[in-house]
Formats: sequence, C-alpha cells, structure tokens
Amino acid sequence: MRKRLWLMAGALLVSAGCGKAEAPADPATAAPEKAVLADGPAAEISEIAAADLPQGVRDAVLARAPGMTIAEAERKARGGMVFYDVEGTRPDGSPVELDLIEEAGKYRVVEMQRDIAWTDAPAPVRAAAGAAGDAFTPARVIESTQEDGTIVYELFAPGKPDEPAAEVNWKDGKAVLRSERNAY
Repeated sequence: MRKRLWLMAGALLVSAGCGKAEAPADPATAAPEKAVLADGPAAEISEIAAADLPQGVRDAVLARAPGMTIAEAERKARGGMVFYDVEGTRPDGSPVELDLIEEAGKYRVVEMQRDIAWTDAPAPVRAAAGAAGDAFTPARVIESTQEDGTIVYELFAPGKPDEPAAEVNWKDGKAVLRSERNAY
C-alpha cells in the first residue's frame, strides 16, 4: 500500500512538471492593477494677484515663458513645501501654466502645463491608462512637461476637478502609468 502511494505521488509530480512553463511577468510591460492614485496631501491654497507675486516668481516665469502675460496665480503650501501655480497667456495668445517650487528662498520652474483633448495624447499614453482595471475616460487632461523632458499626462476623473486621479509618464517613446503622484 505504501509503495503504491509513493508511485502515485511520483506520477503526479512528473505529470505536473510536464505542463508548459510560464515566464514570470515583466513588471515593465505588465498591465497595472489600478490607475487611480491615492489622494494627495491637502494643500493650503491662497489666490495671489499677478502684481503681488514675489519678484523671484515673476522672474523665473518670464525667463521660462518670455512675454507671458500673467493672469492669475496661487500659492500652495503642502507637506512642508511651497509651490506657485502661475497661469496666463503666451504672446501668441495660447494659454500656459507654470508650476514653481520655492527652495531656500529661490524659485524654480518644475513644470510647464497646458490642457489638451484626451484624443490628442499619444496612443501609448492612452493605452497605458486604459490597461488598468480601474481605467476611466478623463474629463480633463493636462500635458505637463517636466525639467528632464518627461511629459506627465495628468488625468482628471469626471466629477473630481481638484487633483488628477491618474498620471502617465511619457519619455523616449515609452508610456508608464505612475503609482505615485508628483509632489507638485
């Protein structure tokens, strides 16, 4: 009896090993489980008139977008950091927003943004966002060019205009759904 159990166990092990081996999933190409990011930290936001912007903010904005007409601005304090969102128009009339961070009393532009239609985002960006189990069709899309040339597509869910629900990085022809939101 004992010998027959060992033979049966051995046969099962051999037959289990005969199936087709599956390669482990490549994390770089595997579809993410979810697109929607956790809520970001709350920000203390105050509106600032263009004339009341710190001179360093104004100088940094105009150095990045020469001739820009500043229409409005916000100061945001979040997580011990201070940011400025400055919106306006370029000399050609196109809208633009620059986000700046304050570092030791100096201001640095960290991203330049514009709203686009979802259909204008690159196909691989739309595919990366759509591959997640909780994918959604964005109500608003911001194309945000970072200092290193990466473009972050900020996707706002319908009915949630305060912060992007998902973000996709686009660089060197590769689209990657972010698992953490940008600090700014």
